[in-house]
Amino acid sequence: MKVTVENVSSVKKIMNVEIPEETVVRELNDAYKNLKKTAKIKGFRPGKAPRSVLEPLFKKDVHNDVSSKLIQNSFIEAIKEADLDIVAKPEIDPPGLNEKGPYTYAVTVEIKPKIEDIDFKNLPLKKILYHATDEEMDTQLKMLQKNLAKQNPIADDRGVRKNDFVLMDYEGFKDGKPFAETQKTENHTMKVGEGNILKEFDDQLIGMKMGDNREVKIKFPEDYHNAKLANQEITFQVTLHEIREEVLPEIDDEFAKNFGQYETLDNLKEAITKNLEEGYVKRAEQEMNEQIFKNLISKTEFELPDSMVDYELERIIEEVERTLAYHNKSMEDQGLSREMLLEQHRELAEKKVRRHLILDKIVEQENMTLSDEELETAFNDMAQGFKQPVEEIKKYYGQNKDTLELFKQTLLEKQAIDLIIKNSIIEEVEPGLEQQSEI
Repeated sequence: MKVTVENVSSVKKIMNVEIPEETVVRELNDAYKNLKKTAKIKGFRPGKAPRSVLEPLFKKDVHNDVSSKLIQNSFIEAIKEADLDIVAKPEIDPPGLNEKGPYTYAVTVEIKPKIEDIDFKNLPLKKILYHATDEEMDTQLKMLQKNLAKQNPIADDRGVRKNDFVLMDYEGFKDGKPFAETQKTENHTMKVGEGNILKEFDDQLIGMKMGDNREVKIKFPEDYHNAKLANQEITFQVTLHEIREEVLPEIDDEFAKNFGQYETLDNLKEAITKNLEEGYVKRAEQEMNEQIFKNLISKTEFELPDSMVDYELERIIEEVERTLAYHNKSMEDQGLSREMLLEQHRELAEKKVRRHLILDKIVEQENMTLSDEELETAFNDMAQGFKQPVEEIKKYYGQNKDTLELFKQTLLEKQAIDLIIKNSIIEEVEPGLEQQSEI
């Protein structure tokens, strides 16, 4: 077998494989011998039809089968001989098979880029020392307070005010006819002033009293999130059934007891502070990670295989679709399409692939490995995070080998980041002073 490689780019190759004539002849002979045993040919007893009779009838099928077998038997060995680290499914367009001469086929492959050793030591990093503030504490407490708010029907005969909750029926019409996107909705509850439909809609509810009917005319903006309503003039018929006031509880010790294990307001505040501080630790780490990759990407030149970028793009789009589905929405509802998302997120996908490849190189360069103890610790951490028995986590990964390898690689990448940070020059600065420190 003869293998030659053409360079399309640093990460895309065309591998030409030539299989000797004697191998082709042998495979053809074997194919016809096997066919002779099973073929049913009129005028011949089973196994007695000569090849000269079989060829006109079965030549196309035999040649297709033999060419497939030749490719299958030679491809892996050809990859090894060419020393190519392929990263995606190869593209093969099998040519026809001739009975005389060698069989030659071409394979287009993408390979992992070759990256020179990376100097990751002594990177200048800034670590911002975030702290929880009184204003953030107040914001968190008010969010919890809203979660415990009650809605009490109003006692007097007053009209709707901003921040009231209303119970109503509504139906939207376009040019006097019912419109599919604003079909009749009964017993709908909404808070006036939040603009769930549109702020102009809320404004026209002000002053309505229980039992009132009102015509509400609005025009949706061109950039409205539902593309089917964008730039449409709709007339709503609204019937108001009930008005409710939001009543907020006092923020005190009794308030704190509603959230489980807290006996006092101070206990709750301590838990909120701890949660905020943990979030800030993660934020500071993420910001340092961004600095690391910005630095390393800027000084590490290499071409990206399209297949790796496309794979990362698919993962991003799948995540968008999952998020929309969780909120009972679709891409069409948001005026989105796959083509738009592919264009919008390609740069992000490329950045993600560069990060993975740089970390993979450092893992290889530093001969980093994952011990059984480190893997066990990771399984236990995951079990705690998902509140599942660790044996269930191990069982899942035991049954999904590819996922396990991806998990191990993720752990190694985390170790690589830790190694980079350990060898960096870190300047700790207070929030708001990071820009001044650059002057």
